[in-house]
Amino acid sequence: MTKSMLGTTAVAQIALLVNDIESASQAYADFFGIDNRGWFWSDEFGITLTEFRGKPTEGRAKLAFLDMGSIQLELIEPDDHPSTWRESLDRHGEGFHHIAFFVEGMQEKILLMEREHMPVLQKGEDAAGQYIYAYMDTSSKLKLLIELLEHQKE
Repeated sequence: MTKSMLGTTAVAQIALLVNDIESASQAYADFFGIDNRGWFWSDEFGITLTEFRGKPTEGRAKLAFLDMGSIQLELIEPDDHPSTWRESLDRHGEGFHHIAFFVEGMQEKILLMEREHMPVLQKGEDAAGQYIYAYMDTSSKLKLLIELLEHQKE
């Protein structure tokens, strides 16, 4: 058996797109009997350098995170600026968007995946480069989007 391309097989997150983050997050919290900690704008992470399809974008989203034991459920309500979230919600409606994995060596993982014809769809990072994400379009091989997440150690 070969090693995972990502260096891990542990799914960190499953993400869904929604039209109304307040009602959706409350519905999930009520259904699963868990805390609803509310939502916040994606740029509260300090993400200021965002690109969608290789071009800078002001795209952002309301995010709600629900802890489900060993995995986190992320709910996403995008604004109207260009982003993978807005594009997917407009094309496919509410529902599944991506699965996410924490990785080490983000740039190396991106290069490896791009060599395998899995390009970056959207990426972003904070000004200090401490928090980085990249949505990889793995749909031709895996039929979904994969988000890579990396938190730089200080």
